Amino acid sequence: MAATRVGRWAAYGDTPTYLIKRALQGEWCLKLMDLRRKPLQFQILIKPSIDEIDIEADNEVPTDRKLQGNTAGRRAPRAKKRTTTSEPRDLKFQRPTTGKRQNFSPDIEDHPLGNHIKMVRYAAQDIPAAKSARARGSYLRVSFKNTRETAQAINGMKLQRALTFLTNVTEKAEAVPMRRYAGSTGRCAQGKQWGVSKARWPVKSAEFLLDLLKNAEANADTKGLDTGNLVVKHIQVNQAPKGRRRTYRAHGRINPYMTNPCHIELILTEAEETVAKAAENKEVRLSSRQRGAQLRRALIEA
Repeated sequence: MAATRVGRWAAYGDTPTYLIKRALQGEWCLKLMDLRRKPLQFQILIKPSIDEIDIEADNEVPTDRKLQGNTAGRRAPRAKKRTTTSEPRDLKFQRPTTGKRQNFSPDIEDHPLGNHIKMVRYAAQDIPAAKSARARGSYLRVSFKNTRETAQAINGMKLQRALTFLTNVTEKAEAVPMRRYAGSTGRCAQGKQWGVSKARWPVKSAEFLLDLLKNAEANADTKGLDTGNLVVKHIQVNQAPKGRRRTYRAHGRINPYMTNPCHIELILTEAEETVAKAAENKEVRLSSRQRGAQLRRALIEA
């Protein structure tokens, strides 16, 4: 009789519980053979579909050990495992589960999603690469929050002004406004320059951004761009996987000791030429009160 529910040792004889669970979850196909005539035997088929799962026996599995041909005082012998591997299925985009780890790079054209899968290297996609210079750093061991605030401070600046500002931050001559990640940040008089009260001097973040700006400037010089007319068009800081360490406390306690690295990307472009708007000869309409005041001024001056 086929078994209809998950049981323990009594429901399936001496079959190990983990094999029964795997069989019912669809990872293995476990077939119980005739338990009355011979010792417990089973067959494992590797990775069947859910429809192939078949756990069955002729009748209810006996729980008495004497029916399995064993004496009352002795344990039943372990069943012999016979493993037969089925032919490998033709499954595309399936990672190898055994053996040495291999690089997995499926072909985009054969993927079920087609050409919708595309690796995005920079967040800003509408900036032409021919007229811009780029630089990026990944998994940088510098504070994500401080770097984000420093990057937003130089966003939109001219390149030379950004370099000067970051140098001043390292010398504590200018401060970085803390707008988003400003928890427990003290007040600083240098924040008046930005219209805020909370400001800091993240020296390490400024040094990392200085290196990236100089790298992007060198890339712009290689492309033949005017390095004296560059502006920070795009800069973005993303969180990287956190580094996990331990710190050992009193009374045998252990607490996490995490780091918060980040990814930085920036794009420099030449500043667009600004043209002054032409003056328009617009007729000014005055209210009745304004017309009366204008008339009174004219009479007084006369």
